[in-house]
Amino acid sequence: MTLDTPAEPATTAPAATRRAFSTTDLALIAAFAALISACAYLPAIPVGAAGVPITLQTFAVMLTGCLLGPWRGFTAVTLYLVLGAIGLPVFAEHSSGIGTFASISAGYLISFPFAALLGGFLVKYVAGPQRKTRAAWVFLCSISASILVIHPFGIVGMMLHQDVSLWTAMTWDAPFWIGDLLKTTLVAIIAAEVHRAFPRLLHP
Repeated sequence: MTLDTPAEPATTAPAATRRAFSTTDLALIAAFAALISACAYLPAIPVGAAGVPITLQTFAVMLTGCLLGPWRGFTAVTLYLVLGAIGLPVFAEHSSGIGTFASISAGYLISFPFAALLGGFLVKYVAGPQRKTRAAWVFLCSISASILVIHPFGIVGMMLHQDVSLWTAMTWDAPFWIGDLLKTTLVAIIAAEVHRAFPRLLHP
């Protein structure tokens, strides 16, 4: 008579383990990093006493997050910053180099990956599959990331660089709000239409 040996428990990967990016993911990440670079090449408009220019970078950054989701969006924007840091002239006014991260606009640059991360998270998990095709919901997700991440980082960056008060830095940041509202509206319209056409882009 033989005794059956107990079956060994199946091993499963930890839930926290994240799959590596697919080839399609990598192509999207590279494409959107290029899109942000292209938007930075368009003429910048210096505004306010600080002279920080208005560009389409924030439009491209938030569009990246809202379309690709949190992690692919974060990676695409980080890749863009790395390209600029190593010397490619992809920042506003064709600037580049690690020294850019010590300029008056450094806070805004540093905020970009985190804004894309938050915007992508909100569109994917708060708006979700049912509401990501509605421009109003995408607008709320994108503007929330701008209010909570981009503007605070930018204000702190100007305070540290210029050694000015919080109030002064906030007045320097104020002119960007009108442009932000316009760019966020455009992000919302485009992203909602893309998600309507490609419903599996965020939720395969």
